[in-house]
Amino acid sequence: MQAGWRIGSIFGIPLLVDPSWFLILILYSTVNGSDFYDRFAWGVPLAAIAGLLMALLLFGSVLLHELGHSLVARSQGIQVNSITLFMFGGVASIDRESKTPGQAFWVAVAGPAVSFILFLLLGLLAAALSGTDNPVAVLANTLSRINLVLAIFNLIPGLPLDGGQILKALVWKVTGNRFKGIHWAAQAGQVLGWLAVAFGLYVTLSGGGGGLWIALLGWFCARNANAYDRLSVLQEALLEVTAGDAMVREFRTVNGDLTLRQFVENYLLESDRPPYFAAAQGRYQGLVRPEALQTIERSRWDFLTVGDLAEPLQTVPTARETTPLATVVSDLERLRLGRLTVLSPADAVAGTVDRGDAVRAIAQKLGFRFSEADIRRIKTEGTYPPGLNLAAIAQTLDSAELGASRS
Repeated sequence: MQAGWRIGSIFGIPLLVDPSWFLILILYSTVNGSDFYDRFAWGVPLAAIAGLLMALLLFGSVLLHELGHSLVARSQGIQVNSITLFMFGGVASIDRESKTPGQAFWVAVAGPAVSFILFLLLGLLAAALSGTDNPVAVLANTLSRINLVLAIFNLIPGLPLDGGQILKALVWKVTGNRFKGIHWAAQAGQVLGWLAVAFGLYVTLSGGGGGLWIALLGWFCARNANAYDRLSVLQEALLEVTAGDAMVREFRTVNGDLTLRQFVENYLLESDRPPYFAAAQGRYQGLVRPEALQTIERSRWDFLTVGDLAEPLQTVPTARETTPLATVVSDLERLRLGRLTVLSPADAVAGTVDRGDAVRAIAQKLGFRFSEADIRRIKTEGTYPPGLNLAAIAQTLDSAELGASRS
């Protein structure tokens, strides 16, 4: 969740607020202010100030909760892009997953640990202050209980909650597979989320209060658990599908002994120009870029050969047939290429891969539907379709996972 307004930073981490945060801030301030007015007979101004302060302190607790996650993640070398406050609480945006289940466990447990520490400290403060009408004691006692609820609620074992992250780490540790951990925790999150939706609707229809909020929170959890699961499925597919699976053989092999003029007359007058590779004596000499002809005087076209124009394969960005598609996708973006050359174990040109080929391979792997017209458009525009940005998904994979998939 990157959308929002930046209001500052904490420990160098950008702090954002989503527009929905202001709505819930007003609601919390109103509800808390009314509660203080009814319970303690405070005047309207004092009750209103206490209600606003209570709401701000609540979100301050959420911020500290997310900061706990962020600082532990940063201690593992993980970049924290931002912390965002929104209507359901807060979320820390990190660059990648932890490298081990043990590290993932500590990142997950850090948030609830901070909330529990705040519960103890605020409880001690409330106990130390005498008088039930003391505003500071009331705020401290209320906030203490809220932090306890926050800690316990976040330990529910289903994504996207911290308990789901803990469950993911435990399954990952037992099975040795991070994706199995995510699938288990995401499915638990979806089940628990929809149960919360059903319970919230039941409470609402029964005339109870707070049912709609429970249903909305359950829907949010179920939706985000599904998003976690979908992302992990795509990550896993990018590691399992190889360049050899995605490549196409839409290239032309040109005799490297042809003169440049013969090459132009025999090949470049075609309307369709596939990638060209020069070969002579049964060996590939390199990639032939037609645009390189513009740097050579036409008077020399009868003397220079295609082999002279070819870029050696050793200097051309390439991938092996066994290279994970995640690496191919990353290289296409990093090197700003339209396509990547795929080599066989014998160092021969086996095919080429572009963004459209990558999308087609993933779609076939996962049973998605993409027409050939869609694939041609991706190839032409060089951009991924909405909801299937393979480049962004590939960036979330750890280098260790890429290395493991190669072996």
